[in-house]
Amino acid sequence: MPQLTNLAKSKTVRNTAIGIGVAVLVPVAVTFLAPYVRPAARSVVKAGLLALEKGKEAAAEVGEMMEDLVAEVRDELREEREAALSAMRKDSEQGSDQDA
Repeated sequence: MPQLTNLAKSKTVRNTAIGIGVAVLVPVAVTFLAPYVRPAARSVVKAGLLALEKGKEAAAEVGEMMEDLVAEVRDELREEREAALSAMRKDSEQGSDQDA
């Protein structure tokens, strides 16, 4: 019996026994739990797809808002430049009228 006690204390034997136990129990557990795990997995995948779709919609809306904002700013800049140019033209016309 002392040899059996020494054998039971061996890390190699203990790890091998754990490995064999896991190899036997995992397929049994998967077979038993599959009917319960599959619907949960489907629910998780479904929720992920819904979140992905909502994220795409939100990103598209933000992109559209940014395009509108950029267009507005470009229009404002164009109007400011045109106003500055017309002011410069008026100043130069008034200056040339005064020289003559």
